[in-house]
Amino acid sequence: MNILDKIIARKHEEVAEKSSLVPVKLLEKSLFFEGKVVSMKKYVTDPEKSGVISEFKRKSPSKGLINGAAAVESVSIGYMQAGASALSILTDKDFFGGSNEDLKTARKFNYCPILRKDFVVDEYQILEAKSIGADCVLLIAAALEPKRLKELAAFAKNLGLEVLMEVHDGEELERSLCDDLDLVGVNNRNLKTFDVSLDTSLELVDRIPSEFVKISESGISKPETLVTLKKSGFDGFLIGENFMKSARPEQSAYTFIKEYKKLLSKEIALNKV
Repeated sequence: MNILDKIIARKHEEVAEKSSLVPVKLLEKSLFFEGKVVSMKKYVTDPEKSGVISEFKRKSPSKGLINGAAAVESVSIGYMQAGASALSILTDKDFFGGSNEDLKTARKFNYCPILRKDFVVDEYQILEAKSIGADCVLLIAAALEPKRLKELAAFAKNLGLEVLMEVHDGEELERSLCDDLDLVGVNNRNLKTFDVSLDTSLELVDRIPSEFVKISESGISKPETLVTLKKSGFDGFLIGENFMKSARPEQSAYTFIKEYKKLLSKEIALNKV
């Protein structure tokens, strides 16, 4: 079994455990459940904002512990003050060290779109996402049969949530595209091998239909890379590890976004001449 297979097998167990402990009726009674969804699509494409989706992630299967000391409250507030367009909060406990409480805390302190970053295999997790204050859910094409992905996307849309579908190659993209998606992300990290290549984004950007917001994810460590990705057609960029490996992730995001905006302004000015 590769890492993705292990994670997905664990998710099925997790859903069975959680749904027996916390029934759907209880999730629907959450304070957040009736909350107004903040549109990630809108915030990411806002020309006044950076397009950066800053991620809070303590550890990963490929890197181990990235930052065990960071506090979600100060980091998430700092990310938004640094100029991020949205937040991505890892809620997987076993493999990424996250929790639903992390997302609830981020929601409590921030009015912005929040992506629940997890491995969705069941409608229960989408109801759970709504109950903890998420605005957008992630559906991973490598983890779901196309028919199942489409069912889950329709279910999320019916709840008023936005949907980010993540792909790793052209085959996943072609077979999984459907009307109920809002954003399509290209993950530059192969979830089976954990190898990273930005070429994945550059190869797929033109194959994503223009009605979807285009996001490049993973392996982004330089502001210059964002300029290249923006010029190639991406609207947004999901960045986690590059910020989280710093002692102060919010400061790292501030410096990065400031430099990116400076480079982008220069690029726009040059093209006007």
